[in-house]
Amino acid sequence: MVNKIVSTSHLHRAGEDGATYHSWKEGRYRIALVYPNGYQQGMGNLGFQTVYHLINQRDDCLCERFFLPDQKDQTSLKPLLSVESGRPLRDFDLIALSISFENDYLHLPHIFSAGQIPLFANQRGLEYPLVLLGGVCAFINPEPLAAIVDLVAVGEAEPILPPLLDVLQQRVTDRSALFQTLAQLPGIYVPSLYRPEYTAAGVIYHCTATVPETIKRQYLRQLDNSASRTYVQSESAEFGHMSLIEVSRGCTRGCRFCAAGFVYLPPRERSLDNLLDQVGEGLCQRNRIGLVAAAVADYAQIVPLQQRIIARGGEVSVSSLRLDAIDAEAVALLTQGGHKSVAIAPEAGSQRMRDVINKGLSEDQILSAVRLLDDGGIKHLKLYFLIGLPFEQMADIEAIVALVQTIAAIRRSSGVLRGHIGHLTVSVNPFIPKPFTPFQWAGMESEKALKKKGRFLQSACSRIPNTRFMMESVRLAILQAFLSRGDRRIAAMLPELARGGSLKQICAAAKWPLATELTRERGEGEAFAWEIIDSGVRREYLWNEYQRAAQQRLTPPCVPGCCRCGVCI
Repeated sequence: MVNKIVSTSHLHRAGEDGATYHSWKEGRYRIALVYPNGYQQGMGNLGFQTVYHLINQRDDCLCERFFLPDQKDQTSLKPLLSVESGRPLRDFDLIALSISFENDYLHLPHIFSAGQIPLFANQRGLEYPLVLLGGVCAFINPEPLAAIVDLVAVGEAEPILPPLLDVLQQRVTDRSALFQTLAQLPGIYVPSLYRPEYTAAGVIYHCTATVPETIKRQYLRQLDNSASRTYVQSESAEFGHMSLIEVSRGCTRGCRFCAAGFVYLPPRERSLDNLLDQVGEGLCQRNRIGLVAAAVADYAQIVPLQQRIIARGGEVSVSSLRLDAIDAEAVALLTQGGHKSVAIAPEAGSQRMRDVINKGLSEDQILSAVRLLDDGGIKHLKLYFLIGLPFEQMADIEAIVALVQTIAAIRRSSGVLRGHIGHLTVSVNPFIPKPFTPFQWAGMESEKALKKKGRFLQSACSRIPNTRFMMESVRLAILQAFLSRGDRRIAAMLPELARGGSLKQICAAAKWPLATELTRERGEGEAFAWEIIDSGVRREYLWNEYQRAAQQRLTPPCVPGCCRCGVCI
C-alpha cells in the first residue's frame, strides 16, 4: 500500500506514489528535481527526499520529480516526463540534478537527450531551463560537469536553497546579470565565470574569476532546525519497507580515505526529542525505522533512541555499525529490532594498514565484536575491505585472508553450538583517492596490480567454508576515479562514454594520459581542480595527515572545539 505524506494547506495535489505538491499554475517557479538513476534508488535517497520537501513547502515554487528509466538501450529513450504531472523537462524553469555517485555522470547525456535539451551549457539559450548541480558530488568535485551545468550548490541544501530560490523566482531574463548576482550568494558556484589555466603539460595551476575566487561550502549548523527523513513512502523505493531518519551528519573518526568523513565536517547530532518526533511520524507509515548517518553507533543517544523505538512497537535498522561501539546491549537491541545480518568494516587486514588509514581499531576489538554479534544471535556477517591503499604491501593483503579465516573459525565454533552456521561475506573494493581527503595526493594502484590482488583474495576466500567473496569491478573503480578526480576538460568525453565507449580509447583520442593521471602521486604544492571549493578543512591539515599515514601514526577522533582541521574556527 502506498501512503501519502501529511499535507499542509498549500500542498494540495497528489502524485502517483502519494507525494503531495503544488498544483501547476502560473506564477510559481517550476523546478524539475532529477535523480540520474531509477526511481528505486532515488526515492531511497534522503537528500533527494529532503530537497523535494523543502522546495514544495514554499508557496512560490513547485517541484516535480524525474527519474531515468531502467532501460538497457537508453539511446532510444522516450521523452522524459515528471512523476507528478507528466510534463517534460523543457516545461520547467530550473533542472536540479541530485548526484551522489560519480558514475551517474554517464546518465546525463541520456537524460538531456530524452528531455530534448542540449547537454552543454554554452548551447542552451533563454528558451531552455537553467541547470543546477546538487548532491555530495557537487561539493566533492563539480569540475567534470562545469561545462554542462549553469550553477552548483556547494554544500547542504538547507542553508543554500532559500536565498537561491528567492533570487530565481524573480525570473531575471538577463542571464549574465543573473549569474553575477547568484555568484555572490553563499555556496553558489557559477562555472562559466571561472577560467582554469594549465601548464604546458596539461596540469591545472590557477583559476581566474571576476567573482569570489573560491566558494565556501555551506552546512546546516543546527540539525534540529530541519528534519531529514522519508517524506514520500513508496513500496517500490529502495528501503521502501522502512521509514528513514537521519540522526547525525559528519564523522569524528578521520579515516584518511573517506571523503564523506571530511566534506561533512563538523560532526553534528540531532537531539533525542527531535528524533523521537520524527520517529512518531515514521511509525505512522512503517513499522521499521532506518537510522541513517555516517556513523550511527557514534550518536550519543543511540541506545535510548533504539529503546524508545522498540518500546513503541517498532523495529530498528542501522545504516552503519562501528566495531568498537558494539557491546552486548547494542547487539541485544539489534536482534530485538529484527536484525539477522550485520555489516562491519575492518577495511584492512593488518594492524599496520589500519593505522595507515587511521581506522583506530585493533584485531582484538574486531574479534570481540564478532563474538558479541555471534553470541547475540546475528546469523550473517558481511566484512568490508579496501585494497590498493597507499603504502600497502602484499603482506597486508595476506593479512586480510588471515583475519577472515580467524573470523570464520569463530563463527563456525559458535554456529556448531547453535546448530546453524550463517554466511560470512567478504566484500572488497579498490581504493580510490578522493578529493578533500589526506589521500588526495596518492595515486591509485594500477589495474594489473588490483586485479592480481583480487584474484589472490578470491582464491583464498573460496577455500574458507561458508564464506562468499565479492569484489567491485576494477574497470568501474577506474572509471569512478577518472570522474571523481577530473577537471572540466573531461565533460567532452561523457557523451561517448555514455554510449559505452572504451575509457582507455576515449582518453587516448583526447590525448588524456589516463594511467599516468590516475596512478601518479601528486606533489605537496600541486593544485587540484576541485580547490575552487573551500571545504573548510585546511589543506595543510590534510597534507600533514598524509605524512602521518606514511609514518603509521594515529590521529585521535575530533571533539567539540578541537579546531585542528580548521572547520570549527
